[in-house]
Amino acid sequence: MKIIDFSLYLVTDQHLCLGRSILDVVMDAVAGGVSIVQIREKNSDARNFFQLAGAIKKKLEGTGVPLIINDRVDVALAVGADGVHVGQSDLPCSVVREMIGPDKILGVSINTLEQIHEAKNDAVDYLSLSPVFPTPTKTDTTEPFGIEGLKKARQLTERPLITIGGIDKDNLGEIISSGMNGAAVVSAICSAASPKAAAMELASIILESRR
Repeated sequence: MKIIDFSLYLVTDQHLCLGRSILDVVMDAVAGGVSIVQIREKNSDARNFFQLAGAIKKKLEGTGVPLIINDRVDVALAVGADGVHVGQSDLPCSVVREMIGPDKILGVSINTLEQIHEAKNDAVDYLSLSPVFPTPTKTDTTEPFGIEGLKKARQLTERPLITIGGIDKDNLGEIISSGMNGAAVVSAICSAASPKAAAMELASIILESRR
């Protein structure tokens, strides 16, 4: 059984990095307490995605922080990433699991409570409820879950649950208290003046919420 710390899950977005290198933002965030990193670059071509993923994978070696690739199973396999995250319109989880093998991390986006039931037989390591609040970085989703939706989701499964969408330091504590194993953030770290300081503050909130 995989032991994975989903608590502070960073999802990258080059356009939100204020002109800074994604590599620098990621490593600053990891120094601040990010526990897992997903590269999500929807507008990047395969070669650039591969080069970026390879560079981040190399930098993360020895940190204990897993690297997840969004959507692109080919890129994940090419760079030896620790896992893949897929959405409802991507390859089926069963197919992705066959491609990456039993030891890699596999996560799937969940946009409705019904999809939690549909995923019960999928060989995935975590479910990502999306979005919890309205957000400009997640435009291809259904109605937001809200805190009450997160609580209902927690009652439906014992699998690790994270959530994404509109999360910041002001609502993070309530999200973790609703039963989530972690929270995924984009702009709260990528657009912060100091990604390291932002990650430290968010990690502290998560720790305090679990007490």
